[in-house]
Amino acid sequence: PGTGGELMKQNAFVAGVAMTPFGKHLNRSLKSLASEAVLGALKDAGLDKSSLEAAWVGNVGAGVITGQVCVPGQVVLRDMGIGAIPVINVENACASSATAFQQACSMVTLGAHDVVLAMGMEKLYSEDKQKTFSVFSGGVDIEDTDRLLAETADKLRSLGMELDVEGAGASRSLFIDIYVAWALDHMQKYGTTREQMAAVSAKNSLHGSLNPYAQYRDVVSVENVLGAREVVWPLTLPMCSPIGDGASAVVIVSERKARELGMSNMVKVEASGLSSGYDYRVGDEVEPPKAGARAIYDAAGMGPEELDCVELHDASAISEIMYYEYLGLCEPGEGGALVESGATMLGGRVPVNTSGGLMRKGHPVGATGASQIVELVWQLRGEAGERQ
Repeated sequence: PGTGGELMKQNAFVAGVAMTPFGKHLNRSLKSLASEAVLGALKDAGLDKSSLEAAWVGNVGAGVITGQVCVPGQVVLRDMGIGAIPVINVENACASSATAFQQACSMVTLGAHDVVLAMGMEKLYSEDKQKTFSVFSGGVDIEDTDRLLAETADKLRSLGMELDVEGAGASRSLFIDIYVAWALDHMQKYGTTREQMAAVSAKNSLHGSLNPYAQYRDVVSVENVLGAREVVWPLTLPMCSPIGDGASAVVIVSERKARELGMSNMVKVEASGLSSGYDYRVGDEVEPPKAGARAIYDAAGMGPEELDCVELHDASAISEIMYYEYLGLCEPGEGGALVESGATMLGGRVPVNTSGGLMRKGHPVGATGASQIVELVWQLRGEAGERQ
């Protein structure tokens, strides 16, 4: 595979951020959600919408859920009086608005623009649940779904579980089966326990309870998590991220514009990278997520020991544990013990998912990446309230 070379060091500044509460918004349109986030981010930056020179808009499910294909970004922005500028629609699965952010920062760093918008928006709730499931089913190679399901079933069988894969994509997201395989593998390889996975959900529920934008604000204990409805063993419902509706937005400016506006409220983007998975072999030098983390650290000139706060993609409880290890917060196999120790909780050595994470803040797929940036900006500015 191609390596993509070294990451470019960024020179862009976040001037304003905003997001909607995430949740079930059956009575709100994409336009309504997007407008709230975008106008909020512009107000936070102290800029008018006429200042925007380009926009990158992340979305995944509009074509399926609402039927809006081809131009979702142009449609929602034009409705709020933002037109003429380049609008780039970004559909890149769970990384859609994170990709929008990376692309927008890169164009500012390269000198193409002084003021740009990166945003994400999503409506996943539908009266027809099969529509929602079909969005996630499209997150794999649909011409190869049968092979993927067969390989997943074989993997689960090798880990001691017989599972009816016919339910994948019909009664549950097919990604649940993949997370189950990850969990069983981690449990067998490292001795990770269900209690440690439940500790991720409990920790994130505490953080989410302090976030007024979170979809779920109740605090659940490890015992609550273990006693909840089982999705597929060993995962219970609170160990899996829910679907959601919502929008998030980030206004990014050049250094010249940041100085013009006053630097006091600016958050500098040191590095922002993008990489993709590939068909790597066991024994390859480094797994793709670990390689991506290494590239970011190198570009920023720092290491994991210097991190004060992390937002990561806890699509399931085992995902968070694995990403501790990929990001170098602990050694391989020690992720379960790390969360159990309290190190990743508010007040711990390196708080993770202070927003509540996907499991509690919610996961409106196209809006998730930018919402993680929103949370980190609030943390860096000291504006995170009770969860600072």
